[in-house]
Amino acid sequence: MTDPQVAMLMMGSFVASILLGFPICFTLIAMGFGFGYYAYARPDWMDFPLQNNIFDLLVNQTYSVMTNDVLVAVPLFLFMGYIVERANIVERLFYSLNIAMRFIPGAMAVAALLTCAIFATAVGIVGAVVTLMGLLAFPALLKAGYDEKLSAGVICAGGCLGILIPPSIMLIVYGAISGVSVVRLYAGALIPGFMLAGLYILYVIIRAALNPKLAPKPPKEQTDIPLRELLTMIVTSVFPISILILAVLGSIIFGLATPSEAAAVGAFGSIGLAAGYGQLTWKRLRDSVYLTTRTSAMVCWLFVGSWTFSSVFSYLGGHHVIEEFVLGLNLHPIAFLLLAQAIIFLLGWPLEWSEIIIIFVPIFLPLLAAFGVDPLFFGILVAFNLQTSFLTPPMAMSCYYLKGIAPPHIQLTTIFRGSLPFLGMVLLAMFLLYYFPFMTTWLPDMVYGKH
Repeated sequence: MTDPQVAMLMMGSFVASILLGFPICFTLIAMGFGFGYYAYARPDWMDFPLQNNIFDLLVNQTYSVMTNDVLVAVPLFLFMGYIVERANIVERLFYSLNIAMRFIPGAMAVAALLTCAIFATAVGIVGAVVTLMGLLAFPALLKAGYDEKLSAGVICAGGCLGILIPPSIMLIVYGAISGVSVVRLYAGALIPGFMLAGLYILYVIIRAALNPKLAPKPPKEQTDIPLRELLTMIVTSVFPISILILAVLGSIIFGLATPSEAAAVGAFGSIGLAAGYGQLTWKRLRDSVYLTTRTSAMVCWLFVGSWTFSSVFSYLGGHHVIEEFVLGLNLHPIAFLLLAQAIIFLLGWPLEWSEIIIIFVPIFLPLLAAFGVDPLFFGILVAFNLQTSFLTPPMAMSCYYLKGIAPPHIQLTTIFRGSLPFLGMVLLAMFLLYYFPFMTTWLPDMVYGKH
C-alpha cells in the first residue's frame, strides 16, 4: 500500500472505532501512535523498536498543548460556568425575568429563552444548560399550562446558544485550531448569536399571540407585584450576572484584556457572586473544581490526540488526497461551504462539538484559502451548524438531555416535534448569514481593523 492509502485506512479505522464506542481521545492517540510508528520507521531502526520519531512527536504535541496560551481560558471559563450553575443564580434570574415579562405573549417561554441565553453565555456547555433549565423552567412551563412541544423546544433551543454566543468555549477551541484571533471570533459571533436568540424569542411571541392556548397568561395574583419590589428583584438577580458577563466580554472585545485574563476575572467574579448570594459552600466549590478539571482534561487530551493524529495523517499524505479531491470537483465557494457544512452536520449526530472542531474541521481549514473563504466566517458557520446537529432528530443530543430529566409522560417524539420549529429558525439564520456575510465581519473590522 502507498502512504496515502495507509492514511485513508487510518481515517477509516478511526471512524469505525468511534462508531463502536471507543473513547475518542485515546483512540486518536492509539491511531496516531500505531500508524505513526509505521510512518516514521526507517529500515535501519527496525532492530531498535524504541528508536522512532513518533515518541518525540507525542511528547512534543503534549507539551504544545500544555503551553498554549489560548487554551488557558478554557478551564477558567468552565469554572466560571460551573460556579454560576451551582449557586442557584439561574433560579433567581428565571423567576425575575418571568415577572418582568408578564405583559408579553408567552412571557414565561420568553423568560426561559432569555435565561438560557444569559446562562449559556456564562457556561457555554449545552448539556449543562439544557439539564439545569430542564429541571428549573420546564416543569414551571408545564405547570403554567404551556404546550408541551413549545416548552420542550424552548429549553432545547435555548440551551444550544452557548455554542455560539461568547464567551463560547467552542470559539476558543476553534481559534486555537485555526489560528484565528479569539477576540475577533467573539466580536464576529456577537451579532449572529443575538440575532438567533432574537429569532427564537420572536417566534415564541408570534406563536403565543396567534394561539394564546399554547402559552396562557398567568393569574393576576401571581404577577401583581409592586413596581418597587420588581425593580429590587431585577437589580439583585439580573444585574449582577449581566454585569459579570458584560465585564468579561467587554474587556475582551475592547482589548482591555486577553481572553485568558478576562476568563480569570470571570472565574474570580463568579466566586464573589456566589458568596454575595450566600451560596458559596465548600461542596459547591469542590464540585466545580472537579468538573472543571475533568472537562479540561478531556479537551486537552483531545488536542494531544488530534494533533498527533493530524501530524501522522498529513505526513502520510492524507490531507493532500482530500485537498486534491475537493479541488478537482471545481466547486463554487458557496457549493464548497455547503458541502463542508453538510459533512459537519452529519458528524454532529454521533460526535460532540469538541471532537468535530478538533479532529475534522482542520481537514477543511487548508482549503479555505483556495476558495477565498474567511476562516472567521467559516468558524461562525460551523457554530451555527452544530446548533442544527443538536436539534435535528433522530440524534438531537439536546433533546436526549431534556428527555433524561423530563417528567415520564413527556415522550421523546414530543420533544423532537417541539425542536423542529426552532431548527427552522437556525436554518433561517444561516441563510441570512450566507446572504449577508458582513454580519460576522463588520464588528471585528470596525473595532480591530481589517486583517
